[in-house]
Amino acid sequence: MEIRPYREADEDQVVALWQACGLTRPWNDPHKDIARKLAVQRELFLVGEREGRVVAAVMAGYDGHRAWVYYLAVAPGHQGAGLGTQLVRRVEQEMLARGCPKVSLLVRSSNAQVLAFYRKLGYAQDDAVPLGKRLIPDLPETSRPRSGPP
Repeated sequence: MEIRPYREADEDQVVALWQACGLTRPWNDPHKDIARKLAVQRELFLVGEREGRVVAAVMAGYDGHRAWVYYLAVAPGHQGAGLGTQLVRRVEQEMLARGCPKVSLLVRSSNAQVLAFYRKLGYAQDDAVPLGKRLIPDLPETSRPRSGPP
């Protein structure tokens, strides 16, 4: 797999990948998420490509205190082959090069498979509760769930 920076031409493949991996939610517009990422540290939006197809992707960001990983996805037919590990390690290298001391990420508590994946890579649960507040809704108020993460 070749890991490279995201290109605008990748958008449809990346959104389809996120959907195939169950990462999208009705209250988050993935196209808007991509546009927002391209405006900030676009070099930390990476894709994994095989034979001209996007088979993996990850978004990351660093705020000077810690890094965050978002939307790590590997196409279902390619999972278990180490592609996700390659992307995580690449993000870690990018963060070390920036002097970043810690990488954080969020995983839904019900996703045992992904929790096991990250634990195998040395990630552990922090003693913290994630909180969120949506400042810019992607959907009209009537379309969003009453509870759940932003």
